[in-house]
Amino acid sequence: MIPSLIIALRETLEAALIIGIIIGYLNKTGQQKYKKIVALAVILAVIASVIGAFLFNTLAGGFEGRAEQIFEGITMAIGAIMLTTMILWMIGHKKTGQGLKDHLASGAVNQRAVGLFFLVFISILREGIELVLFLGVASFVSGGNNLLGALAGIILAVIFGYTIFAGLMQIDIKKFFNITSILLVLFAAGLVAHGIHEFEEAGIIPIVIEHIWDINPAVNADGSYPALHEDGWLGGIMKGLFGYNGNPSLLELIGYVLYLLIITLVGKKNNPVSINPTPL
Repeated sequence: MIPSLIIALRETLEAALIIGIIIGYLNKTGQQKYKKIVALAVILAVIASVIGAFLFNTLAGGFEGRAEQIFEGITMAIGAIMLTTMILWMIGHKKTGQGLKDHLASGAVNQRAVGLFFLVFISILREGIELVLFLGVASFVSGGNNLLGALAGIILAVIFGYTIFAGLMQIDIKKFFNITSILLVLFAAGLVAHGIHEFEEAGIIPIVIEHIWDINPAVNADGSYPALHEDGWLGGIMKGLFGYNGNPSLLELIGYVLYLLIITLVGKKNNPVSINPTPL
């Protein structure tokens, strides 16, 4: 639930900031008539995202055995790649702030209603697609339904987005995205490791050493898992958030550590993200 909450909070808040910046720009430039176009684009993007979620869940539920393991492995790999791309973009660019303001101010989009529509639609749809995919892989990792956490994250993001632009709350958006970026890096590293595990289970990747260590506590007499077991309540949270594994294989461990090293080195070469969500 917690990984889904963080993912949904982050993705929905990004979408809320995009909408807020565009609405603020339209208000400042006296182009309120385009608000209906923004609203229409948001509604259609949300509908398209819901359809995408339905198709993803339908497809994910149609596999069994080895095919299911391969599908989950591929999905986790794609999720890790998309997460990494998003994080690096946020680190190196002003994704939600000044860059969007400059794009709007250029006149390329606000001169045509169609251009504004597609700017909003594609921006929101992108966040929606990412959310669907990330929640899907989070469900694979945790082995359960993350709908409650996702709904909580979406509600919190809408509240935060509104209060920020209404001037009711001051929040350091830069710090927020930096902190969540760290959590998402760890989550992505876990996806890499879990994806390797699925490919090992499917026989696509050889199991060099099955367990480097095994620190999972013994299962309770009643069949329940202790809290610190990777399938226990606390271990499950760490598994979903950080990719914790009580008995990783050699390749899983290598994949996890190597990913963290690479993303750290690449991230240091980029400037910190700068986001200014203040009303235009």
